Amino acid sequence: MSRKILNFELDLDFILIAITSQLKDYRLCYHINKELHTNFKKTADYCLNLFAGNEPLQFSQYFFDIEASETEFYIIANHSAAGYLIPEMGFVNYFILIKNHFDQEDLDEVVLKLQNIENIDVVAQVDPRLIKSNENLLF
Repeated sequence: MSRKILNFELDLDFILIAITSQLKDYRLCYHINKELHTNFKKTADYCLNLFAGNEPLQFSQYFFDIEASETEFYIIANHSAAGYLIPEMGFVNYFILIKNHFDQEDLDEVVLKLQNIENIDVVAQVDPRLIKSNENLLF
């Protein structure tokens, strides 16, 4: 009997920025909107169902897009009442996920402006391919 092996690779075509801050999600978005001149708005919580039969984990989520370039930005909380979105990064409070084209120069400017926000402790770009539970970020 011949055996076929199916190999697949997750499409991790996005930029991920980790943020550590003690601010509540709405206060963080207020400061980010003010500093970056964006318009993040609260959307439905990001629901993650890890195990069948259990309640899905719900993570606070905010959205902003640049229509001209079709670039989408998401701010997603890493903590919920029942667990973490990315458990191995439990020290991170929020993630900014950027989908579609965004060049390195613009990304460097965003990171620099985020670092200038007084109540943000740490801002770091993270390679999603190096995260063990990166499939939790696919939506």
